[in-house]
Amino acid sequence: MTTANAIVPESGAPASGGNALLEAVGLKKYFPVTKGLLISKTTGHIKAVDGVSFELRPGETLGIVGESGCGKSTTAKMMLMLEDPTEGFIRFEGSEIRATDAATRREYRRSVQAVFQDPWSSLNPRMRVKDLIAEPMVINWEISRSEIQERVLKLLNDVGLSAYHANLYPHEFSGGQRQRLAIARALSLNPKVIVLDEPVSALDVSIRAQIMNLLKDLQAEYNVSYMLIAHHLATVRYMCTWVAVMYLGRIVELSPVKDLFANPSHPYTKALMSAALPSHPDTVQEEMILTGEVPSPLNPPPGCHFHTRCPFAMDHCGVDEPQVKEVGPGHTVSCHLF
Repeated sequence: MTTANAIVPESGAPASGGNALLEAVGLKKYFPVTKGLLISKTTGHIKAVDGVSFELRPGETLGIVGESGCGKSTTAKMMLMLEDPTEGFIRFEGSEIRATDAATRREYRRSVQAVFQDPWSSLNPRMRVKDLIAEPMVINWEISRSEIQERVLKLLNDVGLSAYHANLYPHEFSGGQRQRLAIARALSLNPKVIVLDEPVSALDVSIRAQIMNLLKDLQAEYNVSYMLIAHHLATVRYMCTWVAVMYLGRIVELSPVKDLFANPSHPYTKALMSAALPSHPDTVQEEMILTGEVPSPLNPPPGCHFHTRCPFAMDHCGVDEPQVKEVGPGHTVSCHLF
């Protein structure tokens, strides 16, 4: 696993991480803040993502966690090519995406699909289920109608629905069933990566486990990699292979999931763990209460972004940006305590 907040050369993509399927290297996304109606003037930039790096390997799941506004969804949008990075690189199977031709970028879009938090907003209410799932295949593949129909029925079966559901409309399904439809549509082009943006947070608790089990079963069957955006730590613990913890646009800790939950290192990670319900009622966990508000990404604190709320902050934390340090096999943290 690559480390967070890597330094990216000004020209030319950095060397590939080897067996990585999808890589982000030094990604930044700054949104300009303007003032004036007729003559607008840029007065600053919102630093939504401020230099993050990670890699995703075949068949694995990378979880990105953090508070609302930390840059999780913006990172996901850049990986889906819905937002252009201000700086940094996205590499897929060893090729830097922005440096490739249009045909390669189209192949990337086919290979990297998404499942969003609200399936209702991503499913056309005027289309029958069979047409919703078939549409990507009709647009991207040259296959017969019978082959498309056969694949649609297989995908419905794979996500726990039946052939009967093919002729229904999205409004005739429950929330959990609509999420199953969104998953089937995302799988229709045999993607190599699926970005899951809060896929179960809008569902009832009784349905969440079903969808998470379904996603794990489909991952094993299709050998697809997941990039999971989440704030619910129990979901991350169950689903993920690796976890990246984000705070104010930066990755502060990146680790294998078991090591992160057994040995959280960054004070912010410990605070997240402390705020979450324990996995067992008898579990005694360290209590850490953060003071103050999350700083504005328009004017983030100098040095370590977390020092204004950190109970262990030292004088130089507000001056020097912490370097990435390895505290275990594949476990890195950006903190002056190490």
